[in-house]
Amino acid sequence: MKKIAFFDTKPYDRKLFSNLSQQMGYDITFIEHRLTPETVSLADGHDATCSFVNDEVSAPVLEQLHKFGIGVVLLRCAGFDSVDLKKAAELGIKVLRVPSYSPAAVAEHAIALLQTVNRKTHIGYNRTTKFNFNINGLMGTVLDGKTAGVVGTGKIGKIAARILQGFGMNIIAYDIYKDLNSGLHYVELDELLAKSDVITLHVPLTPENNHMINKDSIAKMKDGVILINTSRGGLINTNDLLDAVKAGKFRGVGLDVCEKEHEYFFEDRSNEIMADDAMLKIAGYNNIVLTGHQAFFTEESMGAIAETTLQNFKAYLAGEKLVNEVK
Repeated sequence: MKKIAFFDTKPYDRKLFSNLSQQMGYDITFIEHRLTPETVSLADGHDATCSFVNDEVSAPVLEQLHKFGIGVVLLRCAGFDSVDLKKAAELGIKVLRVPSYSPAAVAEHAIALLQTVNRKTHIGYNRTTKFNFNINGLMGTVLDGKTAGVVGTGKIGKIAARILQGFGMNIIAYDIYKDLNSGLHYVELDELLAKSDVITLHVPLTPENNHMINKDSIAKMKDGVILINTSRGGLINTNDLLDAVKAGKFRGVGLDVCEKEHEYFFEDRSNEIMADDAMLKIAGYNNIVLTGHQAFFTEESMGAIAETTLQNFKAYLAGEKLVNEVK
């Protein structure tokens, strides 16, 4: 029976993957720790590893996996920025991901963040739990007739654009790979930054777009803009963002990701002293709403992730075409 070392697992991973893996004849070792150079030894004796968004599939990790005879890294996520793809190619290690599990889930969460920071429902809820029904300070803005800038027009970005159109918003889009059959109105990034009342990010993190939202790009935005990020934390320079929030640049910011999330996300840190100043500031501003990388987290998404991940392994073992390989 082929064995897979699953890193950074939670109870919902065990529930979803256990039954399916047994049906397909695979033995899964569920490991709570993230995959790092310090924990990679736990993969010894397995035929594959399976990683999530905050695992570190770096060159040293890949070299160790190669020594263990592991030829495939399974990613139970769409993003692959955690993997040193150059080193994987050098070692002949295949990297297989889940490119699309439920784009609607992520797009819908982005809109939920938008509505929350705009209409301040998080603040209103906290007040009413204490029987404070004062609405002073909770004023939002009507989205109908405003302009939404969608950065990245893959499956998630297109669905987000469609939902925003349903609000009556004017949609402009930016992508280095334009889908000219989509009906979207594409503009250059600087124009999108300057004209948008709402900006929502739906692009993968690459070396080229790391910190694409920084003090210079923020300066090009309208005062009172709303910024939403459900993609990757590295798209935004956190310190530049916080400086702009402090200066009153943003009406609101909705984040499902952040730069240092691998140190905190998917774990309960409520009983610890938070020493990270940036995280303290993010949590402290009323016009920033942070969720813990949960945009994907729906029943439909998790089912699709489990199915595709194990089908990827099946295709690898059978020597079939690897349609979800990252090169």
